[in-house]
Amino acid sequence: MMDLAPPVAAPLDPATRDALANGRLGDPFAVLGSHDTPEGRVIRAFLPGAERVEVIAREHGHHLAELAPAEPAGLFAARIASAAPYLLRIHWPGAVQETEDPYSFGLLLSDLDLYLFNEGRHFELAFALGARPMTIDGVAGVRFAVWAPNARAVAVVGDFNSWDTRRNPMRLRHDAGVWEVFIPRIEPGMRYKYAIVGPDGRLQPLKADPLARRTEAPPATASIVADCLPFNWHDEAWMTSRGERQRPDKPIAIYEVHAGSWMRPDANDPTRFPCWDDLSARLVPYVQGMGFTHVELMPVAEHPFTGSWGYQPLSLFAPSARYGEPEGFARFVDACHQAGIGVLIDWVPAHFPTDAYGLARFDGTALYEHQDPREGFHEDWNTYIYNLGRREVQGFLIASAIHWLEHYHVDGLRVDAVASMLYRDYSRGPGQWIPNIYGGRENLESITFLRHLNTVVPERCPGAITLAEESTAWPGVTQPAADGGLGFDYKWNMGWMHDTLRYMQHEPIHRRWHHNDMTFGLIYAFSERFVLPLSHDEVVYGKGSLINKMPGDEWQKRANLRAYLGFMWSHPGKKLLFMGGEFGQWREWSHDRELDWWLLDDPGHRGLQRLVRDLNRLYGQERALHQYDAHPAGFRWVVGDDADNSVFAYLRSGAGEEGMILAACNMTPVPREDYRIGVPHHAYWREILNTDSDIYGGSNRGNAGGVHSEHVPAHGQEQSLLLRLPPLATLLFRAGG
Repeated sequence: MMDLAPPVAAPLDPATRDALANGRLGDPFAVLGSHDTPEGRVIRAFLPGAERVEVIAREHGHHLAELAPAEPAGLFAARIASAAPYLLRIHWPGAVQETEDPYSFGLLLSDLDLYLFNEGRHFELAFALGARPMTIDGVAGVRFAVWAPNARAVAVVGDFNSWDTRRNPMRLRHDAGVWEVFIPRIEPGMRYKYAIVGPDGRLQPLKADPLARRTEAPPATASIVADCLPFNWHDEAWMTSRGERQRPDKPIAIYEVHAGSWMRPDANDPTRFPCWDDLSARLVPYVQGMGFTHVELMPVAEHPFTGSWGYQPLSLFAPSARYGEPEGFARFVDACHQAGIGVLIDWVPAHFPTDAYGLARFDGTALYEHQDPREGFHEDWNTYIYNLGRREVQGFLIASAIHWLEHYHVDGLRVDAVASMLYRDYSRGPGQWIPNIYGGRENLESITFLRHLNTVVPERCPGAITLAEESTAWPGVTQPAADGGLGFDYKWNMGWMHDTLRYMQHEPIHRRWHHNDMTFGLIYAFSERFVLPLSHDEVVYGKGSLINKMPGDEWQKRANLRAYLGFMWSHPGKKLLFMGGEFGQWREWSHDRELDWWLLDDPGHRGLQRLVRDLNRLYGQERALHQYDAHPAGFRWVVGDDADNSVFAYLRSGAGEEGMILAACNMTPVPREDYRIGVPHHAYWREILNTDSDIYGGSNRGNAGGVHSEHVPAHGQEQSLLLRLPPLATLLFRAGG
């Protein structure tokens, strides 16, 4: 029955009217919705552009009242007798909409959610803050929540309210600095942002959601409401065994990939990015066929500038829309796991870009970043540095890490730019940095953060691993956090990479003077659990491709690279190779084009590719080549001082030395005939790999399949082998055939 009371509600005070009209209402639930007043129950709705607004009963649809136009323009209000749940019937020009009133719902986030967020321990933050489809009191819609503690007012804008900053102001949960509102009857797929009025009263540029789980494809910048339905996984066998597969005594050979430029899906449109299903169909069988145990993706979190390769991300919970919807990324990970391939992703907690729609000055203040540029700005990258002294920021980042590992079943995170996080004076001159509380250069907040990260990951995600890109001599990167280390599972061995590449770039005639570049890495090889990385960083910015670093003519370049890869795969440490290096890409890598797959028409490049495949096979099969990658018991120098001949020889072994392997490297184009190398066992030593074999594009010099040891002492051993060492080649021999 229609309310017979006068429809007029008491007018708002001038300040409230002005705030409402200008999208600066900080406490909308005190004004909008249904309220008991001394004059009776009042309903107010602010719907700029509407022609009429009726109130109808939610249960039976009966008309209850007509809301009268009020001040400011767009406000409709009336007194109403009924306290029953109601709907608003909104008459827009040319359309009628029926919906529940967003301001008729109570508090949304629980006190526990807010407490855990403020403490930096809400590890399922992606489903607490941000946009979450849900049903409240039988009403389906989307709950929005965003942290902006210094804002005067926050509203959510999007496709559902014509991007009108006045229509859906949010409620502040004062104890947490979080703003929230539930918008009924909207669904996944709708675009949205936040309109934030800073503490100075100025409207900030519309902000994307820091917790968005889906985004528009760049250059568009809106967040998109993502579905919460769980993905139908098929990888239970992998997930229960991945901890075993990723142990230090297991083979780990990583293929590093930039998803957008590995292989383009359409030869007629080379600018089109592949989608995740394209990569599932092509990349997964390729990686499996090449024998790599893992694929490592350069950052897949959404990022505004394609040329940053993902290393300047702004949506740390959303796979980049360049490659399709988030479910597509889940399908890709699932496909990898079903093929027995682990998935690692690069993850960037060190810094974020300054784009106005992102995290920068998010609520009108330095919220996610430091206020002082001496702490909060990277001059090298023109990016802001996360303020890890805030528990909420630490929690935001760790929740991002956990989201990739739990929600997308990712197997590990390679943490980018760790060195820049550890030192307050990183890439800064005198007077450009602020010491820590003890006067030192160590970034204590970052150390605490990294230890916290590496404590939470194994607790919540058994079997998942973390890898540090850390280029300094910081001690204990892979030592447990409880023992004073940083707690990573593995560390990239940047020193080994730089030293050995420097050696290989010298003309062979000059290598005798740089012999220690190849041996120095063994002095510290077991101080951490290392990955040997030949990464994307070495094939960009004018550094040339991996094969083009090698000296000599075309044949010698390939031979040098083959010998180098043989050295790398037989050296202690897990392996990482950037895409294109496996077949000798001549051109420097560019994110704007796919790899030069046409090179595989050349038998020399096919041979190089086959070598990498065979190296992966041997590395996985031969326990001696991987079991003690991180333990000195698995390595022994035999010839480490023959600088004049640029020859290296060493033994690799597993537990019990069964299946011991001898590696011999000749890093000159001069064949070494009758080169004697000492060995510990009287046995037939079978030649199991020769990088100079004709199947790899070499000259096919070798040892006729193997050599019997002789009772001739050499190099401190009672037995020895008399070998032919081919030019620019690495040979592997297994004791006992």
